[in-house]
Amino acid sequence: MSEESLHELTNESFDDYRQSFSYGSRTDLLFKFLKNGSIEEADQLIRQIFDQAGDLIDTGDPSELIQTITEAQKSAYAGAGHFQYDDKPFTKSAKPVSELNVGLLTTTGHFTEGDDPEPFGMKGLTQDDVVKMTSEFGKADPILSRIPIDTPAEKTLVRHGGYDIRAVERDRNVGLPIDRMRELEADGVIGKFADPAFSFVGLASQLKLRSRLCFEWAQRLKQSGAEAIVLVPI
Repeated sequence: MSEESLHELTNESFDDYRQSFSYGSRTDLLFKFLKNGSIEEADQLIRQIFDQAGDLIDTGDPSELIQTITEAQKSAYAGAGHFQYDDKPFTKSAKPVSELNVGLLTTTGHFTEGDDPEPFGMKGLTQDDVVKMTSEFGKADPILSRIPIDTPAEKTLVRHGGYDIRAVERDRNVGLPIDRMRELEADGVIGKFADPAFSFVGLASQLKLRSRLCFEWAQRLKQSGAEAIVLVPI
């Protein structure tokens, strides 16, 4: 560490520290929510995490620690004033779900092996690369990837600079529930699972998405046979 970096670190306030997890010097997409809420709330949460980590050494049971982090995320991202809208652009179906062709659209950044969307025309981007390119992605047109529903899990890839992808890397159904949708079709809960599924990186220009791309993509979804869509926002 350079002398200049060490000086900045030793003069860093706690507020600077908690905000550094959100695309800052300590970027951590699991804990970027620390910037939300008050300094006191962040302090209390970190103390609680340390305390429960200490208990974990003796008990070996991580359930309380997991619950604490999960509840903190929910509090930061959900509830009154967070991503709630009065208008809901949904149309009630005239048919029961069991008779509908249902498509799948996610903002999780999934794509298939051999069909990399190559954002900005760049080949071989890694997860670490895109995390460093947050501002570029936030201004760019999103790219819609088609994912045939018979794509094996090991051929399904994910890359996204806006959330911690470790869970969806272990099990794609956490964010791209292709296997669950196929089960719903087999059980007769839905009429048919429309092929293919679609995904894009939701960290993109929202203005371009709303004003132009959403209409083009709606047509692509209709062409797949979808009469209704399961939306998975991240």
